[in-house]
Order: sequence, then structure tokens, then C-alpha cells
Amino acid sequence: MVEGFEGQDEALFWLGEERDKYFGSVTPPLIQSSNFGFKDIASMRHALNNENIEPFYTRGTNPTTRILEQKLAALEGAEDAVVFGSGSAAVAAAVMAQLQTGDHVICVQKPYSWTDKLLNQLLKRFGVESSMVDGRDVSNIRNAIKPNTRVIMLESPNSFTFEMQDIRACTALAREHGLVTIMDNSYATPINQQPLKMGVDLVVHSVTKYLAGHSDALAGVVCGSKAQIHKIFYGEYMTLGAAASPFNSWLVLRGLRTLEIRLKRVEETAHQLVNWLLEHPLVEKISYPGHASHPQFALGQTQMNGSGGMFALYLKADNPIQVEAFCNALKTIVLACSWGGYESLAFPVVAMNASGTEWLPFNLIRVYIGLEGYESLKEDFDRGFGAMAL
Repeated sequence: MVEGFEGQDEALFWLGEERDKYFGSVTPPLIQSSNFGFKDIASMRHALNNENIEPFYTRGTNPTTRILEQKLAALEGAEDAVVFGSGSAAVAAAVMAQLQTGDHVICVQKPYSWTDKLLNQLLKRFGVESSMVDGRDVSNIRNAIKPNTRVIMLESPNSFTFEMQDIRACTALAREHGLVTIMDNSYATPINQQPLKMGVDLVVHSVTKYLAGHSDALAGVVCGSKAQIHKIFYGEYMTLGAAASPFNSWLVLRGLRTLEIRLKRVEETAHQLVNWLLEHPLVEKISYPGHASHPQFALGQTQMNGSGGMFALYLKADNPIQVEAFCNALKTIVLACSWGGYESLAFPVVAMNASGTEWLPFNLIRVYIGLEGYESLKEDFDRGFGAMAL
């Protein structure tokens, strides 16, 4: 359990589940309704004036989604949260809520691809500047601050090369200059890292990943102070209509019940495989925050409680054809994006760009280790290595 939540497991597990309202249902109810009726004008007026917490219309608050918001806020140690239809929607809303034309955002280099597109394509059209910097050194962020800077966007670790930022140093710098810090915590989850305790203002997640945990639901969340969440709810959230469906919220609630034990399993297997892969003659290197070979391992130990099941595998390949042969030979590991479910996944750079890019070389494969057994996954990697040698 996350540091600071010891002894509170039961309270967190049942948070928001008022069984007396839902026929004593043991599991959270699925309220699959778009609309809600009222017995009189007074009760209707009350719900309309408190639409951020009262069911009125599901584009605003739905009872099933509200249970999920309470649980996610508690896990992150936040005052409140708002759940979106996807992680990219949550990131966009959190960032846009802080900005107007002429403002400037500092973002760490190599972020989630849709964060990059938001900052460098969409918001650029509306007069918002962005600077992408190497966040591994906080001085790079300091040097990028301008008079019109409003936001520092963090992602630690990021989700392809697994670079980290010193979260405490970044938030201290932000407070010094009156800037808002937003951090994508999807890789670590609230189980392994709690950025709000380190001074971050808003935490976002692609809930689709570990939090949902079954590769069958899309959602995102923004966690923070009541004031910030209220502002986002009545601004970007309601205006852009980015609500999660009640069914997806219900699926995520199911996934949360096994979050901690799933994370323990994938991390245990990932450590075993990383130790084995690092000794393999066809592996150039691995970037895994939980292994001592990671250049920022010591930093990760100060701000994370665990490292999950995802890492970057760099093959010793002379050309993209060898990488494709490796990937095409896999049978247990699925070629797919995302992460967090039962299935182990491989997302090779060659699927996006056969020759790779400056910071995403063709021999890089992002690997997510799921819940399968170590031996079956090891056998699958051997199958891939064998195909490279042919």
C-alpha cells in the first residue's frame, strides 16, 4: 500500500459505496442513465447548481463515475478528481484550464505523443508557446522560464524512454515563480508514486492503463485541489463534453479492486526478465526505472515505491528487418500499444517509423510485462531472438 495509507486499506476500498442507496449491492452499481429526474423544483434547482457533485445529466455527474472520482482522488491524496473519457482528454483539460493566448508552457522532452501534439500543434494555433526541455536536469527547466510562462508539464517516468524528473526540485522551482505544475503519473500509478505529496498541483492519468487494468475501458482523470477541479469541471470538462461513459467507469471500479496485487505481480516478473535480458548477447541495453542499470535509478528510489512492468528494450540489430523478425516471431507477447492489462505487449518503434528517429531508434521496443508467467514470457523472447539470427 502507498506510504501514508497504511491501515486505511478498507476505508479506501469501500470509499463512495453507499450500499443503503443501492439495494445493499456488494459491488459498485452501474447507473446507465443519461438523465435524472426530480420530485420538485427545489431539488432540481439544487442538483443543477451543484452539477459537479450531484446527478443532473451524465455529461456532468453520474453516480457510478462519481464513486470512481472519489476513489481516485483518495488514492492520489487529492481533495477531488474529475474523470474523462480518455487520458488525452484529461491532459488537454488540465493544461488548457491554466492558459490563454500569449502564455507559455514548459514541458519535458519526449512526452506522451498526444501531449506533444496538444502543445506543439493544437495550442500553437491559439497563440500558446511551448518549450520542450530535458527535464532530467532541473536547470534546463529553470533556464526555459519566461515572463509569460504559466505551466510546467512533467511526466516521470515518461512512457517510452523512461526518463525521470526530480519532482521535488521541479515543484520548488514552480512555487518560486508562481507556476502551475501538472504531472502525468500513468506509469507509476498512485500505488508507486504520489506527486501531490511532492508539491505537484495537478496529477493526470490515462486510467485506461494500470488503473482499469483489463484492456477493455478508456478513461482519464485529473486529481487536485477542490478549487482546481471545480474550475476544470465547469470549464473544459463540461464545455468540451469529455465525460467517461458510466459503463467504462464501472469497469475501472472493478479494475481498481485488484490494482495493488496486479502491480506486484507485473513488477516481480519484469524484474526477473530484465535481469535475464541484460545478459543476452542480442540485447544492447534496457531502460527500466526499477533496475540499477538505469542512469536515474537513485532518483527513482527517492520518489517511487515501485517500478511497474514496462521498460524499453534496445536490440542489437543491424537493421529494421531484424527487429521486425523478432517482433513477428512473438506469440505470447502481443504487438499492441497501451499497457496495464493481463496481456504482455510489445510496441516497436519500427511500427511507427521503420528507420526510427533521433530519440526513438529503430532497435527500440517498448515492452509491457503483464500477468503471464516468467517462463512462458522468457520462452517467447527466445523465440524472437531466434528469428533475428536466421
